[in-house]
Amino acid sequence: MIDLNLLPLYLTTVIALLLIPGPDMLLIASSSLSYGKKVGVYASFGNATSGLILTLLAAMGVSALIAVNPLALELLRILGAAYLLKMGWDCIRASAADAPQIQQNNNLAKQLYRRAVMSNLLNPKALIFFVLFLPQFVSTQLNASSGEQMLVLGLLLNMMGLLFNLMLVAMVGTLGKPLLKNDKFRTYQNKFMGVIFFALAIWLLASQVQGGIS
Repeated sequence: MIDLNLLPLYLTTVIALLLIPGPDMLLIASSSLSYGKKVGVYASFGNATSGLILTLLAAMGVSALIAVNPLALELLRILGAAYLLKMGWDCIRASAADAPQIQQNNNLAKQLYRRAVMSNLLNPKALIFFVLFLPQFVSTQLNASSGEQMLVLGLLLNMMGLLFNLMLVAMVGTLGKPLLKNDKFRTYQNKFMGVIFFALAIWLLASQVQGGIS
């Protein structure tokens, strides 16, 4: 269900996009740095889960309907920023005693998974990305419908994104391992993540989302 003539260009474009720093990369890297590789892995899978959902919505045409509605996009942007602000506030007000132990961070890992899913789903730019990006590689030379092709293209994109994020987690988690054993850093690690969530909320509020698809 992929035009092999377009596949090299598609893979090259996806790799280039993955190398561009963005909010997802910031969330995954900071999670790995603050709480360790396990939490970073869960955040990566959370990001992949949201990507799969957006792929399905794009393939079914639902995301296109939302993307042409400026009110829906604005509502998504506000809800996304509000969610990130709440996450930031919860981290900021957490006491040093709430800093998780590396061996006992299962609950935190699940929390970061959910946060990664929601932060991406509530980001209207992520939705528009799937609406505008995937159709460019839909071929009229194949018998498969555009929805089927977009589904396969989206699955490939998400698989590559997950692998890239897992490599990022391995690198950042290894570099940040000494920090997790530092008592002073552990005192402020929740605060650090709070600042990250606030920064993501400000980024989302400051971004301009254009409704309409040409």
